[in-house]
Amino acid sequence: MLRPWKLELEIDKKLEKAVYLQIADTIISDIRSGRLKTGDALPGSRNLAQTLKINRNTVVEAYQVLINEEWVISRERKGIFVSERLPALHEKNAEALHYPHHQQVMSSGIVINFDDGHPDSKIAPVTELARAYRQIFGIKAKWQMMGYGNEHGDTEFRKMISQMLNHQRGMHIDENEISITRGSQMGMFLTAQTLLNPGDIVIVEDPGYQPAWQAFEYAGAKLLSVPVDQEGIHMETVEKLLKQHQNIKALYITPHRQYPTTVTLSLARRLQLIELSNQYNITIIEDDYDNEFHFGYRPILPISSFPELHNYVYIGTLSKVVAPALRIGYLATKNQELLKRIGDLRKIIDVHGDVIMEQAVLQLIKEGAIKKHIRKATVHYKNKRDFVFELLTKYMKNIADFTLPEGGLAFWIVPKTRLDWDAVTKLLLEKNIKIIHPKQYSKSQVNGFRLSYGALSEEQLEQSIPVIAEVISGF
Repeated sequence: MLRPWKLELEIDKKLEKAVYLQIADTIISDIRSGRLKTGDALPGSRNLAQTLKINRNTVVEAYQVLINEEWVISRERKGIFVSERLPALHEKNAEALHYPHHQQVMSSGIVINFDDGHPDSKIAPVTELARAYRQIFGIKAKWQMMGYGNEHGDTEFRKMISQMLNHQRGMHIDENEISITRGSQMGMFLTAQTLLNPGDIVIVEDPGYQPAWQAFEYAGAKLLSVPVDQEGIHMETVEKLLKQHQNIKALYITPHRQYPTTVTLSLARRLQLIELSNQYNITIIEDDYDNEFHFGYRPILPISSFPELHNYVYIGTLSKVVAPALRIGYLATKNQELLKRIGDLRKIIDVHGDVIMEQAVLQLIKEGAIKKHIRKATVHYKNKRDFVFELLTKYMKNIADFTLPEGGLAFWIVPKTRLDWDAVTKLLLEKNIKIIHPKQYSKSQVNGFRLSYGALSEEQLEQSIPVIAEVISGF
């Protein structure tokens, strides 16, 4: 393919700015100026590296920055091209580039959506997954996979999940204690339907994850909410409720990074929770929704990894690791009677899972592609987290409280004054910024909101956070 564009750039290795960023910014400048137009092909990484007399990996990193920020797109076996749909800020004319940030957001017409913590789909290993899927389908599907599979999922895949849980999360589980589901929410629903009876009580965190609450309520359970502080769920309240109510069947918790506040349940409270669970014979439903993305020394081990805990269901997902649209979750439990009921219900709902996709993901795990992606994604999200923290410190330190999370894809922001959140969310939406209303976390409407950064570009974050700060400070 003919690539007539020639990069005019002098690399200055004495600059503090990394070489790959110098390359990326030069290309962005050429796109802004119109020298590079939509659909134009960029030089191949090998050719550009030879021209600039630098390592090819440096060019690859520069191109990855451009892909992540949506300036260019990668087409398999064809090359790198200027995006057909450029980031919102740069669709404006030259005059618009001089507008203040909040005016750009308001005039763009494109809503910047702060979701509940979705990953960045632009860095997902979609190409590798598609390749593995085609290979597995071509090799095995014709003669081995066209029949129904096990209701709990492919055996080899479950073995790999059990190894991951044992080696990385300190658990003691085997493949016969795992069920593969279509996402963690399906695991939650199956658990609720098979564990709970109408009239049973489930203790939940408040604020908390309402889709899980809905699964419990659909099974006929009643919810008792317990507040969360800087050490996690308030254990004195939990113990008080256990003494008052005879029919508490389970406690649902997100201890690694509490949803939505991101706090980690302290070790003292973990041990107390295990003791109470055993004493009152209640099941701990542990939702470990984003264990992989941790920026400290290592993630906190799950409560389910403690051998002293008698009754638990541990729920996780691969959707945030591989790709948001990939619906593969899993649950693990030592309760074989419960697992059998889950399998029986699963057969009624879905017969069995996507065996070919499970095999494709298994292949990526064996090849080391998933491990490589997690390392890359962790660096990506840590850098983005630090960027957001700088913005929050600059614009919100005097009007809201927040802490630097050790992992995950979101901050929890608590304004220093109580706000009218109906008015706040409405005003922000008028400025093309959408946040999740606090009523989605708590029936008592907590005075805080979850600012998720995973799926947004640095540019979108830089545009929107000052506007959010301006709106909050106006109340």
